[in-house]
Amino acid sequence: MTPTPFSELAALCRALEATPKRKEKTRLLAEFLRGLEPEEVGPSVLLVVGSVFPEFDSRALEVGGRTVKGALEGSRQTTLFSEPLTVMRVYETLERIAEAGGPGSRRVKTGLLQGLLNEADPGEAEVLVRIIFGEMRIGVNEGVMLGGIAEAAGVESSLVRRALMMTGNLGRVAEIALKSGETGLKGVEMSLFTPLKPMLASMSYDVAEVLEAHGGESAFEFKLDGARIQIHRRGAEVRVFSRRLSDVTESLPDIVALVHESVVSENAVLEGEVVAVGEGGKPLPFQDLMRRFRRVHDVEAMVEKIPLSLHLFDVLYLDGALLIDEPYTKRRELLEKICPPELLVEQVITGDIELVEDFLRKAVEAGHEGLMAKRLDSVYSPGKRGKRWFKLKPVETLDLVVAAADWGYGRRTGWLSNYHLAARDGGGFRVIGKTFKGLTDEEFLWMTERLQDLKVRETPGTVHVRPELVVEVTFNEIQRSPHYASGFALRFARVTRIREDKAAGDADPLDRVLELYEAQFRYKAKADF
Repeated sequence: MTPTPFSELAALCRALEATPKRKEKTRLLAEFLRGLEPEEVGPSVLLVVGSVFPEFDSRALEVGGRTVKGALEGSRQTTLFSEPLTVMRVYETLERIAEAGGPGSRRVKTGLLQGLLNEADPGEAEVLVRIIFGEMRIGVNEGVMLGGIAEAAGVESSLVRRALMMTGNLGRVAEIALKSGETGLKGVEMSLFTPLKPMLASMSYDVAEVLEAHGGESAFEFKLDGARIQIHRRGAEVRVFSRRLSDVTESLPDIVALVHESVVSENAVLEGEVVAVGEGGKPLPFQDLMRRFRRVHDVEAMVEKIPLSLHLFDVLYLDGALLIDEPYTKRRELLEKICPPELLVEQVITGDIELVEDFLRKAVEAGHEGLMAKRLDSVYSPGKRGKRWFKLKPVETLDLVVAAADWGYGRRTGWLSNYHLAARDGGGFRVIGKTFKGLTDEEFLWMTERLQDLKVRETPGTVHVRPELVVEVTFNEIQRSPHYASGFALRFARVTRIREDKAAGDADPLDRVLELYEAQFRYKAKADF
């Protein structure tokens, strides 16, 4: 075995960053993956996309800008006897950094990181820092990497995507694909208590457009103002996973008890939403719900303080059978057989536009976001947003990441309160506006603490952060603007929710911003200058 030098991975990253062409990126990735030793494949795939662990893995590096700065300042020592910096040494050291905890952990993390940087040349060190902060910005997201894996293994990309849905582990899927090809990928099966990646929906503001895409009729459901969850049950054991595949079972004992009491099947994977319930049964704000998801202590007290309601909308596995390739109508029928009506998301199946608009008003008046529209024959597929599922909302929103924040003044002195909002653009992010509106004093305080944890550097008046925190933003209009690198600006932007349930990769892309910009001119004239 010949270990792969980390310098080769760093060179790959520079080559990927240098080309905007997706096919060339795919070719470069495939060529690199084919040259790796088997045990290097999984770690390399994760490192190139700016991760160290799979989505469902709760481990985190927890390395801030101060730790990295300290490691960099102390890393220019010369070592007489040093091992070459290899891909596996980098990966295994990052694992040790993540696992360091307790008193003195910052010193341990700094020392481990310093050891790596001692062996790194400037180009390698730059890539290392990008990996640590999850800011690769080389135009390789999950979709591009899936294409590279498929080309390296000589298989259809759909097989790779399906295997990823089953495992949630991009590195593991790459290992299987390169080792066993099509046969190995087809053999990947769902495993209870390993969460499946969720199916996504496209946005629409036009009921007629949805009905046309769905053949004249669709299943419309309330789009709840809650958090999406996936429930796995086998006998007495029930585990609950978040939209980001994190295990949140311990925070939701009331939901676990409700599943035991009300769901007939003892061998199932269900999907739904939980909603925080307030006075009169009305939904509480999303931020109150997130307090339940973050809770690890005094959970029982929080159960009393913030009760939850469960609303199920899909069944993905039932009594030994995987159902993702079954049409939506069959999955809903099976769901209705094992769950009482009060646990099901409210639904109408219709092709009547007026009826849909009435149903949308009903959803909004009930305190929810809008509607979901699901094609009746749609199978359950993760990844790309297509036209099988649509979201219908009465208000324009974008999910954006906070790239930086300005220190406030006046009554906001001491708070990071003016947020630089960015959309995804390839493997990076581009700012499309700023806002200080929409949050309560309590939320400003929370944001200040959270953003300081994500700080990578600070300039006068501004803290620049790792682009990890997602917020939902409403706005009045999208305008062309030379002031931001994106070329756009949001008019009257306002943060409506902090989306802790979403990762940076779930933020809206710049293409979506352009799409919304163009859509504005359905009812407006466009200036010719």
